[in-house]
Amino acid sequence: MKHHPDPLSTAFAALADPTRRAMLAKLCEGEATVNEIAAPFDLSLPAISKHLKVLEGAGLVSRGRNAQYRPCRLEAGPLKEVADWVERYRRFWEGSLDRLNDYLKEIQKKETPQ
Repeated sequence: MKHHPDPLSTAFAALADPTRRAMLAKLCEGEATVNEIAAPFDLSLPAISKHLKVLEGAGLVSRGRNAQYRPCRLEAGPLKEVADWVERYRRFWEGSLDRLNDYLKEIQKKETPQ
């Protein structure tokens, strides 16, 4: 039985690797060839291609075709889904930090000599 993870899980799995996140950062600057993407890494081209396939599988990268040139480009759609999911928890963190800030202010008031 083959497991088919949901798109959000696939995106998070792809983003879990720092090399892949760095590759996406490079593609934020614009389209790039595999060689251009590989340049800053001390990895073989087959290893870079494997990372790109994971990103393509998550829908985060697509490849165009222009004669023999196959530029890679960032597809930001799945990142929106990731951002929306994280946003729900940001509100929780901010609420917790506000309560912590209030508590610290209360402690400072009690400890400050009058």
